[in-house]
Formats: sequence, structure tokens, C-alpha cells
Amino acid sequence: MFILNRVSSRVLQYTTLPFGFLSACYRSSSRRGPSPYSSVDSERYSSLVKSVTSPRVTARTPEAIQEEDEHMFGPVVKAPSRPETRLLKIMHPFLHSEDTPETDDLESGPPLRIVLNRDQGRSSVPSVTRILQATLSSEQLFYLERWKRRMVAELGEEGFKEYTKNLFRKGKLFHSAVEEVLMSGGTLKDKQHELHPPEVLGYLESISHILEDVSAVRVIESTVQHDALNYLGIVDCVARYRGVLCVIDWKTSEKPKPFLGNTYDNPIQVAAYAGALNNDGNYKYQVENGLIVVAYKDGSPAHVHKLNTELMSEYWEKWLIRLEGYREKRSSEVSSASSERRRETGQSRAG
Repeated sequence: MFILNRVSSRVLQYTTLPFGFLSACYRSSSRRGPSPYSSVDSERYSSLVKSVTSPRVTARTPEAIQEEDEHMFGPVVKAPSRPETRLLKIMHPFLHSEDTPETDDLESGPPLRIVLNRDQGRSSVPSVTRILQATLSSEQLFYLERWKRRMVAELGEEGFKEYTKNLFRKGKLFHSAVEEVLMSGGTLKDKQHELHPPEVLGYLESISHILEDVSAVRVIESTVQHDALNYLGIVDCVARYRGVLCVIDWKTSEKPKPFLGNTYDNPIQVAAYAGALNNDGNYKYQVENGLIVVAYKDGSPAHVHKLNTELMSEYWEKWLIRLEGYREKRSSEVSSASSERRRETGQSRAG
């Protein structure tokens, strides 16, 4: 009886043996003599047996079993995945000590805009965006691929291509609209936003309260390059936000991003831009702060994420780690390609 009490509550709960097999086992055991379980109160356990053997009961799925196990014994504690850690080998300064500190007289005149020209010895210089994309972690790649598969399943291959194309188009229109507002020195209160495409009106309304605190615009959509570290990027804006000089990055999102962590690699991107600007001879000042503005299509107030000097230094180091990883990856790819060419050359000569 003690054995049955231990087994019946667990084994019978999960057995899927057909009733005919149980009956056969019972007849077989009866020929050998009285069963030690003959004294079991069968009426007491009849409902349990019926729930296991009845074809009218819903099949027991692994999910249902796991749910019952968690209810009885608590949830299974999964070991957290180890983050991919990498240490920085060489530290490069974020600020350029030889440059003069930023002064008010540099804020006079129109905003600077240096257009990217790949023909001016920049064809082999990688961009910040390319480096970040090439050094995504395995976890980032996993979630990115999962998101892409889900979107393809919903929209189809062509639909997904059209979706991404529209995202880039709207982002470009939004940046152009913000640029026009900042260049004109106006605000959205003067009805100027009505002249922009309807696709961006919600985004402009979203950042209207932010633009009121932006002043002394120095840079708009301008190329910055770090010669020593050999990378470049295009800065959205350099201006004062509530009196503090910042590298400003305008972003659009379909989902709310109220926390800095929701912006993924954007803080690293801003730190990379600022570090390049600080070491670019075309800019005669230093920028130590950053600002990420996330605008929403429905016009809801944009989220603002400030990057003070401490955070910028932290993300600058993360950027240097990604940059080192990119260089090592590129070096490995070049070495592999060279080895492959030598192998093919050897085979052709042998042939």
C-alpha cells in the first residue's frame, strides 16, 4: 500500500498505456497467484485511471506536464547565458588635448555640413554603422534573425523588403525635415511643419517639445573622421540641449523606448561619432555629452536619453572594443581569402 501511494500520484498521472494492455497485464498476473495490489481500493483511484486511459480526455502535452510540474515543484531555474566578454587591448583618448575648448564665438554663423565623399581617399575607411553591424553579438544576431523570420512569415519576402524600404525612406524624410527646421531657426509652433510630407508629421509632433530646448546648432548631417583609428560617420546634429553641447542622434521607433537600454547600440554609435569629431581637424571644439532622441509616428512625446561625460567615456570604451573586434575579424577574413587563393593557384599549377 505504501508503494502504491508513492507511485500512483506520479506514474499513473503520466502513463499513456492503453486500457487493453493494462487488462492483459492483470490477467497475466492473476494466473501467477493473488496480486499484492488486490487489496487496493479501486473505487478510490478509478477517476485517476479513467483520466489517464479515456480517449475523451485531451492528450497530455509536454507543455501541460511542465505546467503541472511547475505548479507542484516550482519553476525550473535556467542558468543565464554567459555574455560575450572581451577586454580592451589599447585605450585611445576620447578627447583631443591639443584642441581648444568650445567657446561661444564658435557658435556664430550657419551650421557646418561636410558631405561624405568616398572619392577623397575614404573608399576603404569603414563607417561606424558597418563596424557595429559586423560585430553584433551572437545573442543580438539570434534575436535579429528571429525578428526577420517572424516578419517574413507575416509579410512574405517581397512584403518584408518593401517594409524595410519604407522604414529607411521614412527615416530619411524625418532627418530631412528636422534639418530644415534647425537650419531655418524656426520651431514647429509657426506651422512650418505643415510643409513637410505627411509621413513625418507625427514624428515632428513627437519631438516638438525637444526642439524648444535645442539651440546654438553647430553641425547638421556632417561627416566626421578619426584618422588615427581609421573610421568615419555622419553626425545628425551638434547643438546645445538645455545649455549643454551634445552630439544629438535622431531616431524613430514603432515601439516605446523609455530606457537607455532599449536603444541597443545607439549609445555606442553616439560615442563613436563624438570621439571622431573630437579628433577631426574640421571641428575646432570638443564635445563630451550625447543625446538620443526617439520619435514616434503617432505623435506621442519623444523619449530623450542623455549621455553625460561618464556615460560617454563608458560607451567610448565599448566602441573601442567593437572596433578592435572588427579589425581582427577583417584580418582573419583577408588571411583566409589569401590562403584560399594560394591553394587554388597551387592546384591550377599542379593541373
